[in-house]
Amino acid sequence: MQKMLTIISNVLRGSASRNGARVVVSARTYADFTPQATFDIKKCDLHKLEEGPPLQAVLTREEGLQYYRTMQTMRRMELKADQLYKQKIIRGFCHLYDGQEACAVGIEAGINLSDHLITAYRAHGYTLTRGGTVREIMAELTGRRGGIAKGKGGSMHMYTKHFYGGNGIVGAQVPLGAGVALACKYLGKNELCVCLYGDGAANQGQIFETYNMASLWKLPCIFICENNKYGMGTSVERAAASTDYYKRGDFIPGLRLDGMDVLCVREATKFAAEHCRSGKGPILMELQTYRYHGHSMSDPGVSYRTREEIQEVRSKSDPISMLKDRMLSNNMASVEELKEIDVEVRKEIEDAAQFATTDPEPPLDDLCNHIFYNDHPMEVRGINPWSKLKSVS
Repeated sequence: MQKMLTIISNVLRGSASRNGARVVVSARTYADFTPQATFDIKKCDLHKLEEGPPLQAVLTREEGLQYYRTMQTMRRMELKADQLYKQKIIRGFCHLYDGQEACAVGIEAGINLSDHLITAYRAHGYTLTRGGTVREIMAELTGRRGGIAKGKGGSMHMYTKHFYGGNGIVGAQVPLGAGVALACKYLGKNELCVCLYGDGAANQGQIFETYNMASLWKLPCIFICENNKYGMGTSVERAAASTDYYKRGDFIPGLRLDGMDVLCVREATKFAAEHCRSGKGPILMELQTYRYHGHSMSDPGVSYRTREEIQEVRSKSDPISMLKDRMLSNNMASVEELKEIDVEVRKEIEDAAQFATTDPEPPLDDLCNHIFYNDHPMEVRGINPWSKLKSVS
């Protein structure tokens, strides 16, 4: 007997319609849906490469549903963070990722969880794809004990296994990522490091120094520039003499691709990962993407661009809508099924927000813990020589 997929989201559509008639959506089997489909994707611009990623991508129904759920979770999580920040429940720096979801989900789909990843301070999405939970992320944003960094990291400093943050200094994560890639090579593991930075950091000198070392040592490192068109409030055209960021590695091969298409990002990342694992050294990717919010919560985001520009991107290039349209038009999912996912995601976000606002803050005794990993307890000087705190690993 075929396994049934019951799709009764909104089974009663508000319990009853105006005339009292109940609307029931019939159950459908897995066989009613297309198990997989092939989609055309945009061609990548290439630098020092004879051939690039494929121009078609195969998507299974299971993959599509997972990508959709993850991107919706990111979107709703960021919108909830926006709300909590405006209520002054979240404080300090907070950089939201909504609009760029296809980058994180596509990259993760193209590598392994055993691979390594480091990014800048727009890190909530990657914390989720690297194994963090919505509950842990939201609690970290509100500075609670149940946060992923125990409430001491906040928006910019979240970590999971094989994920090294969340880094607050512009561009500083790039040489750190090359160091992780060096460790991968030194230890002889068939692993790589994805090292992300934005267009605003792309002019940093330390990035070019890192390119040089990574190329000389043939490090298994994928340098990825998430080009969301604006470095803080400055457009790329006003900040860079050359906006071809994928060519910035000079002697390092590069790709430029549509960062709003999760399948395009996935295929390009697979291509780049194979390049690194085959011993050819580093490769550079430029993902052309867009953020809907301002640079941070202190930036309204409309003083240097128009509301019409933002709305045009939403209507024509939204990564979630693009995936949804592909799945619906190819009978890979139903409208009701996707709505049910939306309902489940909203509930997960609301539950996480409830936890993040009721979980206790870390006590002062925890302030100096975890300075070192796996070390003996030690005393740490407080605000004066007579004040002592204890640090436990």
